[in-house]
Amino acid sequence: MKSQPPSKIDAVRHSLAHLLAMAVLKKFPDAKLGIGPTIENGFYYDFLLGQNKKSKELRVKSKDKSEEKLTEEILPEIEKEMRRLISETLVFSGEKVTPQKARALFKSQPFKLDLIKEFVAAKKPLSVYHTTHEMRESKRKPTTHYPLPTTHSFTDLCKGGHIRNTAEINPEAFKLTHVAGAYWRGDEKNPMLTRIYGVAFDTKDELDRYLLQQEEARKRDHRVLGERLKIFTFAPEVGPGLPLWLPNGTALRDALEQYAKDVERRWGYRRVATPHIAKEDLYRMSGHIPYYAESMYPPMALDDGNYYLKAMNCPHTHMIYRAEPRSWRDLPLRLAEYGTVYRYERSGTLAGLLRVRGFTQNDAHIYCREDQVEEEFMSVMRLHEFWYKDVFGITDFYMRLSLPAKDKKKYADVPAGWKKAADLIRRAMEKSGLPYVEAEGEAAFYGPKIDFQIKSAIGREETCSTNQLDFLASERFGLVYKDKDGKDKPVYVIHRAPLGAHERFIAFLIEHYAGAFPVWLAPVQAVILPIGEAHRAYATSVYDALFSAGLRIELRAADETLGKRIRTAETEKIPYILIVGDKEIEGRTVSVRERGKGDLGAMPLAAFQEIIAQSAPPRPKPPA
Repeated sequence: MKSQPPSKIDAVRHSLAHLLAMAVLKKFPDAKLGIGPTIENGFYYDFLLGQNKKSKELRVKSKDKSEEKLTEEILPEIEKEMRRLISETLVFSGEKVTPQKARALFKSQPFKLDLIKEFVAAKKPLSVYHTTHEMRESKRKPTTHYPLPTTHSFTDLCKGGHIRNTAEINPEAFKLTHVAGAYWRGDEKNPMLTRIYGVAFDTKDELDRYLLQQEEARKRDHRVLGERLKIFTFAPEVGPGLPLWLPNGTALRDALEQYAKDVERRWGYRRVATPHIAKEDLYRMSGHIPYYAESMYPPMALDDGNYYLKAMNCPHTHMIYRAEPRSWRDLPLRLAEYGTVYRYERSGTLAGLLRVRGFTQNDAHIYCREDQVEEEFMSVMRLHEFWYKDVFGITDFYMRLSLPAKDKKKYADVPAGWKKAADLIRRAMEKSGLPYVEAEGEAAFYGPKIDFQIKSAIGREETCSTNQLDFLASERFGLVYKDKDGKDKPVYVIHRAPLGAHERFIAFLIEHYAGAFPVWLAPVQAVILPIGEAHRAYATSVYDALFSAGLRIELRAADETLGKRIRTAETEKIPYILIVGDKEIEGRTVSVRERGKGDLGAMPLAAFQEIIAQSAPPRPKPPA
């Protein structure tokens, strides 16, 4: 099992968040402070400058008369102040405080008061951390009122996780990277705060490598490439988080879906299709209404009751299973669907194709007996391994077994069922030989799940797909089969989606390949460029032959110079450029230029078609 032990760098990053707040307070003494947690590779802190009239809950006033805003241009100045604070060898010390003392300390900080109110309501302990000069005499006591007049004395509401003093921070190994907006508590009804992000590492070399990697990530950003390569777009008239697939993006989606359907057919799946809406009764039966209603679009009140947009495919597929009696001989039954679902994600969390409100899932549900669960889960994991390693060449991935949090309110109260399901999954994961970790708090409400975590070419980790073992569906939906003895027995349901949502996975592929997709996925696999108008007829015959062979191909007439058309095709990252002129017509050939390799020379059309055939994805092999 893969382990992820805590590192000292996390304490360094948390401490840097406090120093960031201190540096901002020096420049903006009346700033209102939000939170400053650690994140992957770094930290951030949220601030509010000036008055915000949007909030009804938090009425923030400011005495700051300055017109200067907290923008990325002043990040070097704030960094410089943070390094000065580091040089003073400031000490971090914490103490538990009463709610009364906490309110007194943060009386001028509305966001801190909001947090205190929440902690008190949840009966959570309150603690603060002081950042001060180390006391030279035992009689001296650290000042604790907030904020303090000197930038080297600071107190924050914090549960801890700091270094002892700033001498442990490498001042050359951190950097403030950018500024972004963030609603307080992620709710658009609350004030918009200014969030400053930073990264930190043990050494300057690590920082430099990370910054180079981030520069590469910016070049590969799927939102930028998606627009440039005409893959998808958004329209405010349609709504945020609802992508519109352009012809190139639709060709890419179709190629991926067609191949996935062939793979699943060979793996023993049968295809189904279900509606985009359903009555409220279905989602009450599944249990999604009490557990998941906030993530669903509001109901539509019709003459025969309330209807919801489909937020998940499983309840619909369960009704297909229920449509006829099932015998032990019928199992396992694997039902697959490319199902489009709709979920109401908060506007502040939407991010290109990575988080959207409407998406299509590469979904399937496996109905099996208890004695088949382990082998079916093994087969699902082998299918994932096929996709990642054999199809896309991704070797840096692992599984995360997600279990319920200690607070069980959001999970079905069936302890025995949870334990049995978790044990079944663990055994399958151990037998698979693939790396995995365990995590609390990420399970579905109806059972434990496995998240497949993969790393892209830019080093960013993504949750690619989720696989869940559902032990409650049989009870909620009456999903049974007739055993050999003629008695009804409950089925287990495995929810699986190796490619997750098309939207999210294609965003990953855009960045993974930097838009230069493998030939079998490329929206346009080849473009034909006649040198002049006199060569158009022959170019058309080449187009017709390749189009009939099933290639996604374009013919671009000679209304611009050949050089410009070649540069355009290269910018569009088209795998092959076929040029035809007098010599090609005479020899009945095409001159081929390959992306990334250049001129391959002239060849018969059949030879080019053989090159295309060799670039097909691996032939899917059914499980043993």
